[in-house]
Amino acid sequence: MIVPPYLSPGDTIALAAPARKISHAEILPAEHWLRSVGFNVFYDDRLFAECHQFAGSDECRAFYFQDLLDNEDVKAIWCARGGYGSARIIDRLDFTRFQQHPKWICGYSDITVFHNHLQQNLQTATLHATMPINVTDKNTLAASVTTLLDALTGNALSYEIEPHPLSRTTAFSGILTGGNLSMLYSLIGSPSDIDTDDKVLLIEDLDEYLYHIDRMMLNLRRSGKLSHVKALLVGHLSDMHDNTVPFGKTAEEIVADCCRDFDIPVIFNVPAGHLPDNRALRMGCKIEGHYIDNKFIINSLNHE
Repeated sequence: MIVPPYLSPGDTIALAAPARKISHAEILPAEHWLRSVGFNVFYDDRLFAECHQFAGSDECRAFYFQDLLDNEDVKAIWCARGGYGSARIIDRLDFTRFQQHPKWICGYSDITVFHNHLQQNLQTATLHATMPINVTDKNTLAASVTTLLDALTGNALSYEIEPHPLSRTTAFSGILTGGNLSMLYSLIGSPSDIDTDDKVLLIEDLDEYLYHIDRMMLNLRRSGKLSHVKALLVGHLSDMHDNTVPFGKTAEEIVADCCRDFDIPVIFNVPAGHLPDNRALRMGCKIEGHYIDNKFIINSLNHE
């Protein structure tokens, strides 16, 4: 794996919107925070383009993102928000100059497209982390924001995981892959599909029906994505919906049931996903979990 250079004060972080549209007001708290901790911030008017729900047409979003990939002065690209749209532009992008000068691509949710595409095709690490849409003037000291800074500057990341009755918390170690479950499901069979063998797989999701969680987990199971993983990390499964006739299981129970035949660690309550406690994790880098003083700790390491 190629790990992009870590950042230092004075480096430039660019803001991009490869999916849903964003307004200037929505990114201002994040911009102010970045400047307050010593970084330069780059974006131009294309960041605020609009085409229905998207941040401009596919061509516009791809052209702007391409400029950021090719700009050697930009040391990280922080995606402003998720939504939907990254998959519509990923095949339009040329990563030739990016490979010569790799940089951190940061975000979560729909940005899972980039995490998986870069790991599978370019063997390059990325950063699963909060996004500017989530930053406010009042939460810049929250773990979701401070761990983003730690991750970008090369500090080790260590998180205590709260117990969960469905967890199988045994020690594990491996390269982290995955992200948003819906996006992983949609990428299977595409050039951005991931190889989960001997990897630690992270999943999280938002605003899905329980039967759809079951369908996606069954797909991961039947397609072999769960057969040879080192561990499954389960982040937030937020705002789930049920039908008039109840499905009969929680989202967490669905995940646990799909893993019942695999002798692997399954760790719930991982602080990643669509809740305020969304801490940074380096995708494509080594992650490990173990007990220390009766507390289960995961460490997202700052090297391969």
